[in-house]
Amino acid sequence: MNVLGLSLPMWAARTSLLPAIMILVNARAEPAVFSISRPLLHSQVIPISQVSAEMEAQSPGVGGARVVHHQDLNSKILIALIVASTILAGILVALLLFWIYRHKNRKNTDKKRAMSTGLSRGLQLNPVTNKFDFSAVTDKKGSLAVFEYLMLEAATNNFHESNLLGEADGGRLYRACFNEKLHAVVKRLDAADAQDTERQFEVEVNWLGKIHHQNVISLLGCCIHGETRFLVYETMQNGSLESQLHGPTNGLALTWQVRMKIAVDVARGLEFLHERCNPPVVHRNLKSSSILLDANFNAKISDFGLATTSGTHNKSNVEIVGALGGLAPEYLLDGKLTDKSDVYYFGVILLELLMGRNPVEKITTAQNQSLVTWATPQLTDRSKLPNIVDPVIRDSMDLKHLYQVAAVAVLCIQPEPSYRPLITDVLHSLIPLVPIELGGSLRVSEPANPSLT
Repeated sequence: MNVLGLSLPMWAARTSLLPAIMILVNARAEPAVFSISRPLLHSQVIPISQVSAEMEAQSPGVGGARVVHHQDLNSKILIALIVASTILAGILVALLLFWIYRHKNRKNTDKKRAMSTGLSRGLQLNPVTNKFDFSAVTDKKGSLAVFEYLMLEAATNNFHESNLLGEADGGRLYRACFNEKLHAVVKRLDAADAQDTERQFEVEVNWLGKIHHQNVISLLGCCIHGETRFLVYETMQNGSLESQLHGPTNGLALTWQVRMKIAVDVARGLEFLHERCNPPVVHRNLKSSSILLDANFNAKISDFGLATTSGTHNKSNVEIVGALGGLAPEYLLDGKLTDKSDVYYFGVILLELLMGRNPVEKITTAQNQSLVTWATPQLTDRSKLPNIVDPVIRDSMDLKHLYQVAAVAVLCIQPEPSYRPLITDVLHSLIPLVPIELGGSLRVSEPANPSLT
């Protein structure tokens, strides 16, 4: 009884543990769904040693799994490092090639900047190479060419002083010879302030790229080289009116007829700007250096770097520029700009043509004298007027015509803008004083000075 009583609990405990052991074994081997349909018999019990052996056979040991995992991880890390190194090397090579490209193609970049500037204003800019047709550049209205800097350098003999035509607003004018058929004027903008240079360059490209008139300078193209800007105009062999009047020749080539023709040409150009442009344009900086002369002394207005649309401008938004003695009073005092301001400047140019003197002359080291202030009292005195005229034309002019021109000049330089005439009225007053062959309406049969017949 005692033996049987001891063996029964042991057998019961043994049979009750077998299902749990089998569940653990199956769970370690692989997930499976099973059910116990009938009670486990003693004959079906599997020894624990056998179960352990089967478990080891079905599932690899922990140590073997770790080795395989580390090998795969090391391989992947090695591949990733190789790929990353290759990509980094490729990026470095690409950056090096990009830097070389930018260094060698800086001129092309400048050209594109110039073209984008023009295109933003509705202009068509065409690149120019050493071989190009001059007529193709000049015949297309609204089309500007982008010149290579080396071309300008060669055409002006490296901007030699012998090619210098004169000073202009914000820069210097050079005679340029590209080939036997192509001659031009190159304006080099070298303002001390880079922003002023850029602003003047953009304004000139903007205005002259759209304005086309026989008495307004034609802009053929432009060039950007570093911080320097260049404008290429149509050829003007005789330089500026300032260089002709106040240069080495002192106006010897400018006869009375030629001077009146120049005055009419400038008035025609201003009339176009004031009356026919939309919106009307105020030149704002008209002076003898802004008037360029071609081989036949046809005058054309240039230097549009300070041009603005017509209308009253107050002092808060207008920068006062120019010599004080040559500025319109309302512009100097209040910063007001209208088309009548240009009429005042035209009157100063008329005085220069008549007197052969600068708008502002130095009397002493500390004192300057305005041509307007000096001439005004004598312009209305017929006894004094002939004596203050430029000696170059004093003996070849008709006194009646002289008095008429002086009267027009007096009206143009009136301190009060409302007293000044419109430029159209000025033009109609001067046209009868210029011979027909020079663009006026004066006939040979009409009384004139002996040199005209």
